[in-house]
Amino acid sequence: MPAMRVPLIAGNWKLNKTSTEAYKLVAEMLPGLRNISGVEKVLCPPFTALMAVSRLIKDTDIRLGAQNMYWEEQGAYTGEISPRMLAEFCQYVILGHSERRTYFGETNEQVNRKVRAAITHHLMPIICVGETLEENEAGRAAGVVSRQVREALLGLDILAAGRIVIAYEPVWAIGTGRAASAAGANTLIRNVIRPTLASLFGENIAQSVRVLYGGSVDPGNAGEFFRQPEIDGALVGGASLKARSFIDIVEAAQA
Repeated sequence: MPAMRVPLIAGNWKLNKTSTEAYKLVAEMLPGLRNISGVEKVLCPPFTALMAVSRLIKDTDIRLGAQNMYWEEQGAYTGEISPRMLAEFCQYVILGHSERRTYFGETNEQVNRKVRAAITHHLMPIICVGETLEENEAGRAAGVVSRQVREALLGLDILAAGRIVIAYEPVWAIGTGRAASAAGANTLIRNVIRPTLASLFGENIAQSVRVLYGGSVDPGNAGEFFRQPEIDGALVGGASLKARSFIDIVEAAQA
């Protein structure tokens, strides 16, 4: 990994933890996470726990992320959260997660609108891309992932492109316990994601954007992923809900 790409580990808590439970979990993580340098650490609790977690990590180097947002700044959009609201607490926002695409019908166009709104409000988007099992078995992974990257980044200039993170998450590996092989994920990032970025923004951006792996990452397999030259960290699901597991994964990224 080039020196300019600082490893990043983000914990996506999904629909887990009340505000009280979130506070307790972060309090448990803090002593271990505080001692780890050279890795960017991001916690992404549910919206209701953002304020509690933000207070707890205020004087640390731990960053806060949200799991989603709407692209409008304000208005009659019942139940939605705007980038302006998140920017009070967060530095990051996860966008285009496969669960959003699958269960809530999010399209590449909607992801693009969210990405552009996030950047406008100085939030760093973690943009999720990845193929389904069916697409993978039909040999369509490269085409699907390349299209997701292109369409998510439509209309961005080079300056904005330098402020994104991409998470490659094969849909068939998320929450299944069946992670992609580290070498396979590395190859897809090297042969598909970085060349797509290069075609849009040039080689410098392609080599400086951090690309994470996500999908059943745990303390047992994390080191194998982080040893791959194209993988710059992880978007961690279930394992980020246990203090010791998450700390172990961050330590593996440091090593």
